[in-house]
Amino acid sequence: MEKGFVHLHLHSEYSLLDGACRISEIPAAVKRAGQNAVAITDHGVMYGVVDFYKECKKNGVKPIIGCEIYVAPSSRFSKDKLSDSEYSHLILLCKDRTGYENLIKIVSKAYTEGFYAKPRADIELLREHSEGLICLSACLAGYIPRHIVSGDIDGAKEYAKLLKGIYGSDNFYLEMQDHGIREQAIVNAVLCEMSKELDIPLAATNDVHYIDKEDSEIQDILMCIQMNKTLSEKGGFAFETKEFYLKDTESMYSLFSEHPEALENTVQRSAILNLSLTSCFCRRFILRTARAVLSI
Repeated sequence: MEKGFVHLHLHSEYSLLDGACRISEIPAAVKRAGQNAVAITDHGVMYGVVDFYKECKKNGVKPIIGCEIYVAPSSRFSKDKLSDSEYSHLILLCKDRTGYENLIKIVSKAYTEGFYAKPRADIELLREHSEGLICLSACLAGYIPRHIVSGDIDGAKEYAKLLKGIYGSDNFYLEMQDHGIREQAIVNAVLCEMSKELDIPLAATNDVHYIDKEDSEIQDILMCIQMNKTLSEKGGFAFETKEFYLKDTESMYSLFSEHPEALENTVQRSAILNLSLTSCFCRRFILRTARAVLSI
């Protein structure tokens, strides 16, 4: 059987000072990697969605619209210095137009109602606007991986069950990543057990922040600018490895040779992510969506 894989976790240049994937270069890189679809999941924003969609369509690559949102530890309205600074990450992908509208509302309200260091959503907001979306448990900064690393396996399981309840058994995935980081090996082992115990499927991703491995230095420079540091000081915040690039399908199967189903699930999910945004770019749709966001 032919191997298949789709990148469902990618940061473009619109993840400001944190992503080095130029939208104009993404489709060609996806084709070189042996793939025919790709997602955009910028941090907390959807600024690049229109350009990304058009560029992919123009080059025969299926565009998948998403976002890596920030989730508040409690309510998005709570902004206490001690208890509300530990936000977590979560990946949301649009299945259809309803999902696209819901993601716009989540991201917009995260800014207008939940902004505290970052634009933060919360569980209430996720429940209210869950239709038409697929959810992945995110990177090491996600709630579930963080609790696994800290030893709170029960807390990770409860959160996984919570998200499964919100999105349904067909729309929530435990996200596995392997960038050669020790904590990821720990997390992946637990995720595999959780997947069996809780009947939640796995999805393997690479946390793509730059297109080619050689671009890791560009990423380091962006992070230094963001943190107001020099390259000689990057040890405390730069990525630990140079593996955050757009990997080809064979490389991903080599990394996850024991879990091919986690790779195949990315293809299966991408097959149902059939959002056509052509009509969404019209003035009527933009005004209707803006009114819906502002009226809430």
